[in-house]
Amino acid sequence: MSAATPEQVLESIVNGINTGNLESLMPLYESEAAFATQPGSLAHGSPGVREALAGFISMKGTLDLEVTRVLEVDDLALVTGVWSFHGTGPDGEPVRLAANNADVLRRQTDGTWRFVIDN
Repeated sequence: MSAATPEQVLESIVNGINTGNLESLMPLYESEAAFATQPGSLAHGSPGVREALAGFISMKGTLDLEVTRVLEVDDLALVTGVWSFHGTGPDGEPVRLAANNADVLRRQTDGTWRFVIDN
């Protein structure tokens, strides 16, 4: 998975969730990153991010995401977009989610980008 640009990080997230590859997703996050599991609630650090991503993957669905804007200042980027997810809940019922995203990524010393906040 590529993380050379903020946009590529988001593309890698979509690919990892859609293929069910949790291990490929974890390097896209800083060790102290936060993941918005629902409005007003953040999962913190690698364990929280792992659990949140595993929840998406467990629904064996399809994530679609369109990046609408990337604002970069020095080593920080704000990435906004629109996403939707269609999967299956633990009860076998269809799950349909949709929202706007506003994510914060930081350029690492090796030039790659990682999530600081996945919202």
